[in-house]
Amino acid sequence: MTSHLSGRHLVGDIGATNARFALADADGKLSHFASFLCSNHYNLDAAIAAYLTDVRAPVPGRAVLAVATTPDGDQVRFTNNPWSFSIVHLAQRTGIGDLHVINDFHANALALPYLQHEDVLQIGGGNPVAHAPMAVLGPGSGLGVSACVWSGERYIALPGEGGHVTMAAGDSSEAAVLDILRARFGHVSAERLLSGPGITNIYASLCVIDGLGEAQLTPAAICESALGNSDARAAEAIAMFSAMLGTVAGDVALTIGCRGGIYIAGGIVPRLGSHFAASPFRQRFESKGRFSDYLAAIPTYVITRDDAALIGAAALMRAPRTGL
Repeated sequence: MTSHLSGRHLVGDIGATNARFALADADGKLSHFASFLCSNHYNLDAAIAAYLTDVRAPVPGRAVLAVATTPDGDQVRFTNNPWSFSIVHLAQRTGIGDLHVINDFHANALALPYLQHEDVLQIGGGNPVAHAPMAVLGPGSGLGVSACVWSGERYIALPGEGGHVTMAAGDSSEAAVLDILRARFGHVSAERLLSGPGITNIYASLCVIDGLGEAQLTPAAICESALGNSDARAAEAIAMFSAMLGTVAGDVALTIGCRGGIYIAGGIVPRLGSHFAASPFRQRFESKGRFSDYLAAIPTYVITRDDAALIGAAALMRAPRTGL
């Protein structure tokens, strides 16, 4: 018997912790969402098989998987996930004839033109300029950065590894934190501070600066303490995280000319809610000397839905196979 789900394609968003899947029809409409803990499955093959079994779907002919790393030719090795695989071998083992694997922030960038007003929360700035470049940054297990530019017919994504640019200090407090982290890591990338582990790094460094030793709290505990006003140092850590995110977001906006808007994705910032809106993020975003007015006109948004990468993967499914 032919399944009613035949003809739909598989899209996936594979991160350090979760593997999210959905089915996409020919118009890019998504259905049958499901999320799996990566730690519950030996490899990606097993997670895909579990998903298709759960939704009672046949093996799809096509799939786009967005992964939290940059594919190196045929090889995919996650930065914060023990899984690794060959794209060719994964296609053979799963039976998916047309398998495309991209960086997860490549997919997030492709999703930007499809986001609706209810999918985002605007924090500062004016109105986006039509067909102007847009960019997305996402603090989570790491820091993803990507952008999209108008080709004359559609937006195309510019994948990269912007999370690993060198982090710059905006004031003396940030400089002191960076000094501590340089002694530990050598090079201090933006990701060392603008991620879940980065929040822990900031908090621990502030404790050292205050002579309290290197206290270790989880990112969730730090965020909870900051939101509940129960730990002044946690509040300081989240404020510094937000300010430094504003610094990097402003750098990206200037570098690419993102007058179409800057978007913040990932699992951390949406949970901060109004606390982030009141944070130093926007002030630091605009604080670029002679180009402060230029940045003041650029809108910044927090993406409030967690399936943006799946939307972008579905958009790629419909795009021509050249110029991706």
